[in-house]
Amino acid sequence: MIRVAVVGATGYAGAELVRILSMHPEVELAVLTSRQHAGKRFAAVYPGMETLCELVCEAFDVEQIPNRADIAFLALPHQLPMAIAPNLLAAGVRVVDLSADFRFTSQKRYESAYQPHSAPDVLAQSVYGLSEVYREQIGAADLVGNPGCYPTTVLLPLVPLLRAGLVDADSLVADAKSGVSGAGRSPSLTTHFCEVTESYKPYKVAEHRHNPEMDEVLSREADRPVHVTFVPHLVPMSRGMLTTIYARLDHAASEEAVRDCLRSFYDRAPFVRVCSDQRIPDTRHVRGTNFCDIGVRVDSANNRLILMAAIDNLVKGAAGQAVQNMNLMIGVDETCGLLPSPYPL
Repeated sequence: MIRVAVVGATGYAGAELVRILSMHPEVELAVLTSRQHAGKRFAAVYPGMETLCELVCEAFDVEQIPNRADIAFLALPHQLPMAIAPNLLAAGVRVVDLSADFRFTSQKRYESAYQPHSAPDVLAQSVYGLSEVYREQIGAADLVGNPGCYPTTVLLPLVPLLRAGLVDADSLVADAKSGVSGAGRSPSLTTHFCEVTESYKPYKVAEHRHNPEMDEVLSREADRPVHVTFVPHLVPMSRGMLTTIYARLDHAASEEAVRDCLRSFYDRAPFVRVCSDQRIPDTRHVRGTNFCDIGVRVDSANNRLILMAAIDNLVKGAAGQAVQNMNLMIGVDETCGLLPSPYPL
């Protein structure tokens, strides 16, 4: 059994990790840390986990984790993991980081969106954890930077089409909607019930910190500089994310040709479902799962491709993809512990 630590277990992504890992047949959930809830049973913080997780949350101790865990998930705010990961790696603990600290290959690009990076040598060793695209590199990695939720919905539809030369890389526009849990568990005015309910609004227009993350990967895949116009929106639901992407086709192509490209690329990717021409992605159909549903339409009058991608932002957009990456790192089937049936409603 692989011993696992979840650092930051009582935030939304951390709690989702605990939920998934508590049912994983190949791991032992060994350590849960929480600054705010140290000394409390995890099930006292999340009563729904009563009888499923009996662990007590602890204060983080970097010297203790290597004695008790083989892999550590860092479900912490940006800037904290870069101070923690180097010590864990030096002690032989493999790391999956859910913050942005190790998602970039370019230190300069990271610092333009976040803050100075205190562990650039470790950053250079990290692998970007987009599971379906970088599977082999992830399997050999000691440190994986788990993608952001918005980038997952943008990159999974676009990477195969950029590689195939089907879309104009200078024409990319992404219009994205997220449930409120994407803002994390810490209370704030903008995520207060009265501010969110019966409201639908864009935020951080043309300045969201996920934009540089998307641009770096898209530029690498297109082998030239790419910038996607990205507008995120907050919608009044707890979880779920849907992104609609608009792009010019590089040459006339049918919907079925685009679908065939995506299906061929993801032929062995159990969590990417390319919808038939009869179905449009819906966040309800992926709720609580690690699936990404991708839909395709072509506006032939304007030679414009319309892509739609739906995920659960806490699962495929965070904890589920992190566990999928762990599965690749430890050499078990990538679906292990990740195949609950979707909710019908």
